[in-house]
Amino acid sequence: MDPDIFVFDPEAALAPYASRSGISRGRIHPEPPPRYRTEFQRDRDRIVHSGAFRRLEYKTQVFVNHVGDMYRTRLTHTLEVAQIARGIARALRLNEDLAEAIALAHDLGHTPFGHAGQEALDASMRPHGGFEHNRQSLRVVDALEARYAEFDGLNLCFETREGILKHCARAHARALGAVAARFLDGGQPSLEAQLTNLADEIAYNNHDVDDGLRSGLITIDQLRGLDLFAAPYQEVALRYGTLPERRHVAETVRRMIDAEVGDLIATSRDHIARAAPCHPDEARAARTPLIAFSAAMAAKNLALKRFLYRALYRHPQVKAMNEEAQKLIAALFAHFMAHPDDLPAATAQKARNLLDLEGIDGQARTVADHIAGMTDRYAIAQGERLGLSGIPVVGRGPAQVR
Repeated sequence: MDPDIFVFDPEAALAPYASRSGISRGRIHPEPPPRYRTEFQRDRDRIVHSGAFRRLEYKTQVFVNHVGDMYRTRLTHTLEVAQIARGIARALRLNEDLAEAIALAHDLGHTPFGHAGQEALDASMRPHGGFEHNRQSLRVVDALEARYAEFDGLNLCFETREGILKHCARAHARALGAVAARFLDGGQPSLEAQLTNLADEIAYNNHDVDDGLRSGLITIDQLRGLDLFAAPYQEVALRYGTLPERRHVAETVRRMIDAEVGDLIATSRDHIARAAPCHPDEARAARTPLIAFSAAMAAKNLALKRFLYRALYRHPQVKAMNEEAQKLIAALFAHFMAHPDDLPAATAQKARNLLDLEGIDGQARTVADHIAGMTDRYAIAQGERLGLSGIPVVGRGPAQVR
């Protein structure tokens, strides 16, 4: 045996219902197996080395990236999701590497300026098939990354691609083929995909509490009315007495994450035990997801989400930032559709080619791909370069609090 071949099997201790590289449904373009890694580890590494992953550093989570360097960005959010997902996967004897790969790729297609940017780009693209960051993440790894001589995209495994596609309308699912078949036929994605979806929710709910308090846009008094926050906040007070507020908040958020993760693991173990899947495809065939919160925790989580939507995401200051961002995205789209030669040379050529092949929808998709790949600050710089009149400066956000 070649001593350089990877012989240790890191998947040997996985549960029978866990995804395994050896039974993967494979890649769109067949490749020789990796020498020192599993197939899912190779996926993870390709994602980390991609240009789209690096650009997440300068994309908005809640607050526009340049208004304060202490707030989460799309990249730090992604890393938090990956950390939580690996911990849950380990506890359930699922495939950590697959969960991590899905987590690292799940937001690669996000626009600049967070959900405000997505909404604006979707509105501009509505006559041309719409835009949704989840489908765009799949498009990034399947087609837009240009790093390999033999194929476009990253050529990831089916299981990683399946996990990236968290939701999809039936009309779009038909066009995407096997990776989106469950949206037409019913069934579930892998257990690793299910847990990563909830790890995403755990991460953004809790770090948005932290960033919202840091910004001063929400207050501890408001949060005390929420069970998920109030109980750990009181526990910290009883155990430690008076603490500096930042430390008290950090201890509280740590306990909130622990409570949600613990509940998710315990509930999912019960669901899996009752369903008793002996193969990952049996877990996929379940009528409802096997990875889930308890009813009580789901209710607490929903109350927190509703509070954050009302008090933070719709806060007048955040709303003002979002409205500015949406005006900029809409203006960039309109300008590039009218003046495609103002795109970078290779992108402009692609837009011309697709205009000939697919008509105006092809040009529009190329423009949307270009805008979705922008960072916040690059989008702002492009608006200034192109002299888009009437577009306010994006980023009049909350003062940074350390």
